[in-house]
Amino acid sequence: MGDVYRFLATPRWIGFAVGMVLLAATMVWLGRWQLDRYHQRAGVNHRIDASEHAAPVQLTSVLLPKAKPPTSLEWTRVTASGRYDPAHEILVHGRTVDGSVGFEVLTPLVLADGSAVLIDRGWLPPSAGGSRGGTRALPDVPVAPSGVVTVNGRVRLPESRASAPTLIGGRLGTRRISPAAAAAELPYPLYGAYVTLDSQVPLADAKFVPIPASRELAWMNAGYVVQWWMFACLTLYGLGWAIRREAHRDDDHPTDRVAARSRDRAAEAEAVL
Repeated sequence: MGDVYRFLATPRWIGFAVGMVLLAATMVWLGRWQLDRYHQRAGVNHRIDASEHAAPVQLTSVLLPKAKPPTSLEWTRVTASGRYDPAHEILVHGRTVDGSVGFEVLTPLVLADGSAVLIDRGWLPPSAGGSRGGTRALPDVPVAPSGVVTVNGRVRLPESRASAPTLIGGRLGTRRISPAAAAAELPYPLYGAYVTLDSQVPLADAKFVPIPASRELAWMNAGYVVQWWMFACLTLYGLGWAIRREAHRDDDHPTDRVAARSRDRAAEAEAVL
């Protein structure tokens, strides 16, 4: 039996076997990476589901001004009371809801201690009268209510690659939401997260479209896990099949061996002639 597999000690087969094992190991690693992504995304969806029916907690009990909260606090349902500051409102352009591109409106809510949190009051389409601007035409923003306002909403973490707001048509505007990036333009300390509005007292203007929860496609990552690990198994199976085939490639049917010897003898006779 040992002689049958002596070919495995040749450089060609050693290189082939090592390459196939490394390829399978890489596929296993990719599957583990996708499994980790699955758990992360499934965790986000779990927090979204849990927040649907959770009672709101005080904003100040879970967040601190200027501090970015941990990922585990995203989608926590919170409540806060204060006064809107429409003079420092920020329009977030290029935002899509139900396939339409428009704006999200961030209005600072100034709390009793002088700090503020950005409230995403909702989505608005571009102004109908600004057709030349297309999706960048500034929306008609309903005026924020005056006086003390109580808001209920869900904590959202800052978005990556955000820059400081700039003036767009006389209004502060940005593409991505980051309280830290916006803080330089505002006269009070900001909380490190923002809040998407669910409800408000007094009632929010009906023109606003609520921002939907962005659920993660965790099932795709679960599918990738299965895919990569199946590929790894097939790679190792292919290695085993190739080794067995090479080891037994001379184990033909007896009649095949007779025919092969006859062909060899005929070839030798022709060579002699």
